[in-house]
Formats: sequence, structure tokens, C-alpha cells
Amino acid sequence: MAGGAKAAAVAKKLTKSTKSKKGTRIHTKVHFYRPKTLSLERKPKYARSSVPKKSRSDVHSIIKYPLTTESSMKLIEDSNTLVFIVDIKANKRQIKAAVKELYQIECDKINTLITPRGLKKSYVRLSKDFDALDVANRVGVI
Repeated sequence: MAGGAKAAAVAKKLTKSTKSKKGTRIHTKVHFYRPKTLSLERKPKYARSSVPKKSRSDVHSIIKYPLTTESSMKLIEDSNTLVFIVDIKANKRQIKAAVKELYQIECDKINTLITPRGLKKSYVRLSKDFDALDVANRVGVI
């Protein structure tokens, strides 16, 4: 019976709330780090901008125009390469996708450079299946 009385006393002690005074916190560091609190996701009643932003990655804005200089004509004939002036922020993958969509051609390699005038020039080397002269005629370069 002594064990049962002891268990009852422990149970009574556990159920009884003990008011303990919280001690003062000792700050040992010089800096105070603000505790992270709950930050809820924003749920605005209306959109702050009335007009949605225009996508910069449009194929017609990526490729501006084909270059028709004498040196680009030589590249078309000799190395199966077309030369385009493209958007300054376009990368090689975007240029490749835009050329494929606009002219229905596959390209092996793309080289880019930025001219001293601030234009980006793209050398698009076509795959063996396509002839640059035919594509240039279709585009209107020649």
C-alpha cells in the first residue's frame, strides 16, 4: 500500500500547478539579436500594378534583324552561317530557340559578340541538313 500512496502523492504533485518565478535573463553578448517572429504570407485585396509586365523573351524582340554586309554574305556562302543582330540581354539558348521558331531551322553552334556600338551580333551556324543560302533567300537577306 505504501507504493500506491506514494504514486498518488506524485500524481497529485504533477497535477498541481507550481508557480515558479522566472529568473532574470543574463545577457552575455554585446549584440541583441531580434527573435524571429511569425511572418504571414501577404494576401492583397487588389493588385498594385494595373498593367501586367510585358515578357522580354518574345522571339521577335530577341532577333532584331539579319545582317546583310559583305562579310556576312561570305559567311553564308562559305561556312553555312547566318548573322543576326539580337537583343543585348538575350543568351545563346534564347537565340537558338528564337531562330528555330522563326525560321524552322536547326543550328549547330552560336557565337555572340557585342560590337563597339553596343549591339549584340550573333553568328548562327546551321546544321548540315540546312543550307544557309536557301534560308537567307527565304528570310530576305539576299
